[in-house]
Amino acid sequence: METMERKKPRTRRSFTPEFKAEIVEHYKHGDRSISQLARDFDLGETAVRAWVHQAETDAGDRPGLTSEERTELTQLRQENRRLREDNETLKRATAFFVRGTR
Repeated sequence: METMERKKPRTRRSFTPEFKAEIVEHYKHGDRSISQLARDFDLGETAVRAWVHQAETDAGDRPGLTSEERTELTQLRQENRRLREDNETLKRATAFFVRGTR
């Protein structure tokens, strides 16, 4: 029985906003399809599709959270988590000091 060769997982790469915008522009001009762009630039189709969808959302052509709204939501969630932790710390400190005064 033949053994199937496994593809090695790709290392995670990061791309500049300018590069992403360039890929989206290629798609918008109708030069190439998403799959063709992915092959030509050695990218994953899912990533290219996500970039196109996010660009359409930012332009108001598609419903959803814009990039600015996503950033704000992330910041608010982090702040909310920090405030909850601070509140929990204050509750524990209050309980400690109440026990000490009795």
